[in-house]
Amino acid sequence: MEKRSLLNRIMSGSLVLQIAIGIAAGVALALISPRAAGASMLLGNLFVQALKAVAPILVLILVASAIANRRASHTSQLRPIVLMYLVGTVAAAMVAVTMSTLFPTTLALQVADFSASPPQGIAEVLGSLLNKLVDNPVNAVLTGNFIGILVWGVLLGVFLHHGADSTRRMLADTADAVTHIVRIVIRLAPIGIFGLVAGSLAESGLSVLGGYAQILTVLLGSMLIIALLINPLIVWAKTRRNPYPVVLTALRESGVTAFFTRSSAANIPVNLALCERLDLEKDTYAVSIPLGATINMGGAAITITVLTLAAVHTLGISMDLPSMLLLSVVAALSACGASGVAGGSLLLIPLSCGLFGISNDVAMQVVAVGFVISILQDSAETALNSSTDVVFTAAVASKQNR
Repeated sequence: MEKRSLLNRIMSGSLVLQIAIGIAAGVALALISPRAAGASMLLGNLFVQALKAVAPILVLILVASAIANRRASHTSQLRPIVLMYLVGTVAAAMVAVTMSTLFPTTLALQVADFSASPPQGIAEVLGSLLNKLVDNPVNAVLTGNFIGILVWGVLLGVFLHHGADSTRRMLADTADAVTHIVRIVIRLAPIGIFGLVAGSLAESGLSVLGGYAQILTVLLGSMLIIALLINPLIVWAKTRRNPYPVVLTALRESGVTAFFTRSSAANIPVNLALCERLDLEKDTYAVSIPLGATINMGGAAITITVLTLAAVHTLGISMDLPSMLLLSVVAALSACGASGVAGGSLLLIPLSCGLFGISNDVAMQVVAVGFVISILQDSAETALNSSTDVVFTAAVASKQNR
C-alpha cells in the first residue's frame, strides 16, 4: 500500500516541478560524471521512441473523433468569434515565422545521418505535400506521415459524423483511451528529459543550454507580441474601440490562472466567471469559451512554427516566402487539433517538419527539446490561448449589446 501510495503521489504530482527536478538532476550528473551522463541518454532515447510510437495514432483518432462528434449548430451561431479565432491563430503563426527569420535558432540534434535533400522552393514543397496527402493510411501511420494521417482523420470524422450514435460514441471512447495512453507517456517526461539533458550536456557541453534560452526568448517574445499588439488590433478592427481594458483584464484574471494550471480546459470555469463579471451575453460566451479552448490555439501555432523553423535552421534548409506562408497555414490548422492533450502542440511538430523533408526521427528530437523548455513554453502558451478566448468573445458580445 505504501508503494502504491508513493506511486500515486508521483503520478498525480506537479509535472512542471518534476520536469524541473529532471533538468536540474541532468545538469548535475553531467557536471559530476560525464560518462554516466552519456549512458543516461538511453532514457531520453526511450522517451523519444515512446513519443514516436503514440503520436501517429493519437492524431488520427483525436481528429476523427473531434470532427465526428462536433455540434454543427455552434459554428453557425458563433461565426464572427470563430473567424476571429482562426485569424488570430494564423496571425500568430506568421508572427512566429517573422521572429524565427529575424532571430534564427539552432538546436543540438543528432543529425549526422541526415541526408534528405531540402525542398527547392514552394513548387517542390507543394508537390511533396500532395504526395503525402494521398498516402495509404496504414503506411502513413507506420512511417509517421502526419499530413496523410491528418487527411484520413478529417475524412473519417466528416463521414462518421453522419453515422450511428453508437459508432460516434465508440470513436469518442477510443480517443479517450488513446489520450490516457498519451498522458502516461507524458508522465514519463521528467525521466526522459533527465536523460536528454544529461546526455546532451555530456556530448555538447553547457553551450547547449544557450540554445534553449534563445529559442525560449523567440517563443515568449512572439507570444507577447500577439497578446499585446496583434490581439488588440484584431479587437479594434471589430469594435473600433480601445481594446486594452479588456485585453489587460483578461491577461490578469484569465492568463495568470492559466499560466499555472497549464490547461485551457481547466481554465474554462475561470473564463466563464470572468465573462459574467464583464456582463457579456451568456448565450454567446457559454458556447464560445468552451469552443475557444478547442480551436483558438495561437500559442500552439507559435510553438509549432518556432520549433519547426529551429529544425530547418539546424539542418541548413533554405526557405522562400511562399513556403513560409504555407508553414503558417499548416501550423495554424495543426494548432486547432492540439487541444485536449498535454503537450499536444509539441506532438504535432512532425506534421510541419514533414513539409520540408525533415525525417520523423529528427522531428521527434525537436519534440523532446520542446518538452525540456515546456516549463515556461507550455505555461505561456496556455495563458495566451485562454486569455484570448475572453478577449475575442468580449469583442463580439459587446458589439451585440450595443
